[in-house]
Parts: sequence; C-alpha cells; structure tokens
Amino acid sequence: MHMRQNILLLIKNYLFPSDCALCNDNLLNADEIKYGLCMNCKESLVYIEGERCNKCGKPLVSEINTCLSCRKSEVSYDRIWALFPYTGKYKELLTKYKFLKKLPLAEYFAEKILDIINKAELNDAIIVPVPPRPGKKKETGWDQVDYLVKKLKKPAKSVCRCLKRKKSSIQKELNREERIENLKGRIYCNKNIQAPKTALVIDDVFTTGSTMEVCASVLKQNGAEKVYGICLFYD
Repeated sequence: MHMRQNILLLIKNYLFPSDCALCNDNLLNADEIKYGLCMNCKESLVYIEGERCNKCGKPLVSEINTCLSCRKSEVSYDRIWALFPYTGKYKELLTKYKFLKKLPLAEYFAEKILDIINKAELNDAIIVPVPPRPGKKKETGWDQVDYLVKKLKKPAKSVCRCLKRKKSSIQKELNREERIENLKGRIYCNKNIQAPKTALVIDDVFTTGSTMEVCASVLKQNGAEKVYGICLFYD
C-alpha cells in the first residue's frame, strides 16, 4: 500500500511538479512530495529541546518549571505543548499552509503532533479542534485546523467537534485579558455533543493563550476533567 501511494505521488508530481514550501526547489522523491518540503528544509526545522513551561509549553529562559506569565495567570487548561517559534522560516511555514494552502504541510505537522501525543502519553485523549470563526470556511474554502485534524484521524485517533464559535471582535489588537473577555460566550459547547473527559485541543498559534483558555474553560464546564492542548507555533 505504501509503495503504491509513493508511485501515485511521483506520477502526480511528474504531471504537476511541486516545489518546497520554504526554498521553492523542486521536490525530488516521494517523501519530499508527501510533506511539501525538501529534505534540507525539513531537517532544518527543529523542535527546541530543553526546559519548557509546564503550563503553556513555551521554552523557559531563567524560570524553573513555570514561566512568569503563567505564574501570574490562573488557567483552565492542564498543559499545552507548542512546537515551533512563530518567527522567521517557521512563520513562513504557517503562511504557506494557512493562506497559500500548501496542503502537504499538514502531513508534516500531523507527524510532529503525533510525536508529542506519543511522548506525552496522550493516546487516550480525544482530539478537539479549535472552532473557526463564523463564515471562515465560506470565505476561504477551508479551515486549516480542521484539515490538520483530519490527518490526525487517519491513525484512528478519536475526534470530537463539540466546540462552536459565534462572531466576535477582532482579537489582534487586544491583550490577553481583553481577548478572554471578547471570547467569553462566543466559544461554546454544542449541547448535542458530549465533551470528552480528557480533551486534547488542537490550534495553530499560541499567542496569549486566550483561545486555549476559553476552550478549556468551556470544556471543563461541560464535563471535561482534563484539558490538554497542542499548538503548532508559539509567539
């Protein structure tokens, strides 16, 4: 089956040549085509090892266990894992995926998320995607988080789309407290879908943590006992 998929990828690439999402070089083999990244660029994307905050998952500089920001804030989520910094080539990677629809990158992101799930022993957690803003799918034709979650579902991971979202003000210019207040009552749980006891919320970028906080709070208000999260990038 794997060999057949590789052959189909190579045939597709021969007819419709694809290039690396970062360096724009031609992709030469089935693995490169699958992930949308040449081997050199793929190997240059490094998860920063070392001490991470035991709440938000961002790298610690001089703090121990918990970053200063998380010490100052009460949070509803139990633990977040964040993969890459939202800067430089990593920021470009999300731009190519989210706005230019370089869909093979979802395969790369999914693989990294599954690594975290396995290492953190979260295999029994039910995946909950962060809900898109109303009208987004109609405007853009897709939702990058939901598409990624579908890739995670392939290895038979359970997915619960219990969270919904109402229209709210633009978050960009707001601070953490204002963002949380802006989202209160705007993210809610579908009454017809039971929130999982152990939830794993998936999102693309962790900035102030407000979206994760509101999602976790809503899930716990609706029966979740543990809420974890994985974000592709942290800012």
